[in-house]
Amino acid sequence: MNRHAQAALTVCGLLAILILSLLAFGLPIGKSLSLIFQGAFGDPYAWSRTLGKTTPLILCGLGVVIAWRAGLYNIGGEGQFVLGALMSACWAKWLVMPGWGYAGILALLVASCVGGALWAAIAAWLYIKRGVEAVISTLLLNFVAIQLLEYAVSGPLQEAKRQVPQTDGLAETLMLAKFNPQADLHYGVVVAVLVAVGVFIYLFRTKDGFRLRVVGDNPNVARANRFPTSAIQFRSLMLSGGLCGLAGGVELLGITGYLGKGFPQQLGFLAIPVALLAGLHPLWVLLSAFYFGALFAGTQNLASFTPAGTTLVYVIQGAAVLGLVGLRYWTRRPRRSEAD
Repeated sequence: MNRHAQAALTVCGLLAILILSLLAFGLPIGKSLSLIFQGAFGDPYAWSRTLGKTTPLILCGLGVVIAWRAGLYNIGGEGQFVLGALMSACWAKWLVMPGWGYAGILALLVASCVGGALWAAIAAWLYIKRGVEAVISTLLLNFVAIQLLEYAVSGPLQEAKRQVPQTDGLAETLMLAKFNPQADLHYGVVVAVLVAVGVFIYLFRTKDGFRLRVVGDNPNVARANRFPTSAIQFRSLMLSGGLCGLAGGVELLGITGYLGKGFPQQLGFLAIPVALLAGLHPLWVLLSAFYFGALFAGTQNLASFTPAGTTLVYVIQGAAVLGLVGLRYWTRRPRRSEAD
């Protein structure tokens, strides 16, 4: 089966999964699909909500792609997302001045990358030096990150009046510019697209990217060719964490403007099906993240008319992964010859 046929089959499969999920919730198909479509694409504000949700999913999805391509199952995108935003908030409070303007925005985005990368480095060190599987350490570090966030917004980073467990709002000069001040769409989406192109070039057009893919596909071949396997995997997991951290920084600077206990939105976990649905290809992540971003925006509108709401997203993401695995098995299974 060629790629075009696989793409068409995937689109039809995702639509079928959406319809079956609606049926499972006992919702009317026509009306529910209409509400989801209106919430995701019904007007410029709906498009803005969709792309606003898509942006961090792209960055977290790219982080998952990098790590998984290197043979490391990074389940810690949520924690790295939180630590990236937390590092940005720390720099905004104690280092970066509002008068820095664009330099301040760049500094805070760099801080978010550093925060996510350092958090992932803990799991990388445990894997390389102590043999702790990354899937376990990154998962557990998510909960540590959330506890650190709750401590920070109730303690050293709490707003000046000490009344609410959240940080002070960022200065307007340190926020990412928006295409429309009344909507969610900001220039972080441009950053996300450029990063996706950069990750594609890195993975498929550079020697380091080739070595990373070899290490992930066949570590024995990598060792036989004397690739520094441990160093490559360590850097890959740090890069993965840096991208997830950048997603947190972009969300902070582009949407919320402050940190609170409700800042984690499960975007790091949702990045896993985003990456899998994209076949671990950085450019396909753009479409995969857009699909889930549209689902988030659309089901928020659906939530106004039914108790199912955004619960649908998590049902559909699980069903989409299972459906994708089934589709790949069906399209790649060995064909029996006519003689058999």
